[in-house]
Amino acid sequence: MRRADRLFQIIQILRGSGKPVTAARLSAELEVTVRTVYRDVADLVGQRVPIRGEAGIGYVLDREYDMPPLMLSADELEAAVLGAQWVADRGDPALASAARDLIAKIASVVPDGLRPFILQPSIGAAPGRAVSADGLDMARLRAAIRAGRKVRIRYRDEAGRASERTVWPVVVGYADTVRLLAAWCERRQAFRHFRTDRIEAAAFLDERYERRPDDLRRDWKRGFEAERGVRLP
Repeated sequence: MRRADRLFQIIQILRGSGKPVTAARLSAELEVTVRTVYRDVADLVGQRVPIRGEAGIGYVLDREYDMPPLMLSADELEAAVLGAQWVADRGDPALASAARDLIAKIASVVPDGLRPFILQPSIGAAPGRAVSADGLDMARLRAAIRAGRKVRIRYRDEAGRASERTVWPVVVGYADTVRLLAAWCERRQAFRHFRTDRIEAAAFLDERYERRPDDLRRDWKRGFEAERGVRLP
């Protein structure tokens, strides 16, 4: 384990413990010597991390301490980069641009020792296949979801039948070649899934849902998991 990762792990172990943690326990969890633990803790204290320790009792991290938001481990950085790579290749234009900006912003603020995990990652997402063109503005759709506002769409199904509906958008699913809009359909009075490339027109309304967006999303998730027999993140 890299030293930077080990220092991060010490903070995480102390933060997650409700009682003092001995050097022996830290030594066992990190698979290093007790002397190394003493040295690492001393370094953290020197960096103004509020760790208190008493001989024979253990170390305690001040509960008010909050780590810098980008004090990430190498694995966490590579996970973030992998996800951003996938979105940059398969997301709609606005989201793909945001993913590329995210990688650049993370690289500009992490310590020098962690920057290679972003700029020269050891993992990568395979190039995706061509994604079907969306029939509506995806950035505005995501804004409507966040604001809890309705959208009126003209949709053509797989058989070519056209219909107009007012929907309460819940979540957008990004697959390899298509994107799916999950929404409560006022016409069907049920949740439905619409391929965004089959939406021929959309009007973004000022009218809000009759329910809280979080509650609507929770109900959709429960129904989807029960119907498909899967667990969503």
